Amino acid sequence: MPDGAEPVTRRIYADGIAMVQLLGPQDRLLRVVEREHPAVQVHVRGNEITLTGDEDAVAAANGLVDELIALARSGQGLDPADVHASSRIIDAGMRPSEVLGESILSSRGKVIRPKTVGQKAYVDAIEENTIVFGIGPAGTGKTYLAMAKAVQALQRREVSRIILTRPAVEAGERLGFLPGTLTDKIDPYLRPLYDALNEMMDPELVPKLMASGTIEVAPLAYMRGRTLNDSFVVLDEAQNTTPEQMKMFLTRLGFGTRMVVTGDITQIDLPQGASGLRLVTRVLKDVDDIHFSFLTSADVVRHTLVGRIVDAYTEYDEQRLAARRERDEASEFANRAERRSGLRPAGPRDHQPKRGRS
Repeated sequence: MPDGAEPVTRRIYADGIAMVQLLGPQDRLLRVVEREHPAVQVHVRGNEITLTGDEDAVAAANGLVDELIALARSGQGLDPADVHASSRIIDAGMRPSEVLGESILSSRGKVIRPKTVGQKAYVDAIEENTIVFGIGPAGTGKTYLAMAKAVQALQRREVSRIILTRPAVEAGERLGFLPGTLTDKIDPYLRPLYDALNEMMDPELVPKLMASGTIEVAPLAYMRGRTLNDSFVVLDEAQNTTPEQMKMFLTRLGFGTRMVVTGDITQIDLPQGASGLRLVTRVLKDVDDIHFSFLTSADVVRHTLVGRIVDAYTEYDEQRLAARRERDEASEFANRAERRSGLRPAGPRDHQPKRGRS
């Protein structure tokens, strides 16, 4: 608070149910609000919340509490992650109730919804475009939100089937020979997609839908030669596709079909060659009805440490790239200097006969 400035006090009233949700168990959510605005003193008495501090800081804290109350009154459960997300959304100039209030799916008491501004833009792009690329680091909800939109489209009868696929590439280690049928062999690659499906739908219903062909989970190689009509198709781990595979996949698009391609161009596991995902960002960037959503560490919704890990690796990669660029430039400069010295015209001494020879 500036020297000599009088502290400002604001009072906020909330009904009993909203107040209980806002406080959380043992006032846990209230403590999170205090950590988000350390310059503001927060006191609760009955159904009244009192905020005291510098005028600007109190106004910011007031805005956060008002948005949290709006979320609670809409029936949305709150947790500490929602308080952190709401604070970031307000900093981005948007209302948390508009971003966090949009429910995609509700399954077994769990509501799936975007939790950041970037995720909201990604979900909106899926709704508005035929092909969407979701590119970003681990934990940003690229695949999870895409699959939720796929299940939502199936439930609304906007499509007749869901197709989930990913390339069968090991993440830096050789799995070697796997026993069993072909399905058993490819199952480890597709297991993350099965796990997400079982979270979003009744686990007893998923096998029936797969048996009837309404839901198909298959490796990317199975897409060749097909035309996918009236489907919602999700390609996961697209950074591990070759340019040829990416072109093959995108050209499977049929009538009434929507595609979402997800991947992280910093986690390429291809043994050699270029990534199809990295190339497609340059080839298709100006094509209508194709949208690229780039998520960042600010959109990570796993443990908060994941975001810091992503940032640390990004900084390391940038430093390594800068050092490599400097080495390449130095090498090129040395090569040019060597070529220039080799092209220098011979001087008079170079044409004099050596001594002892006629």
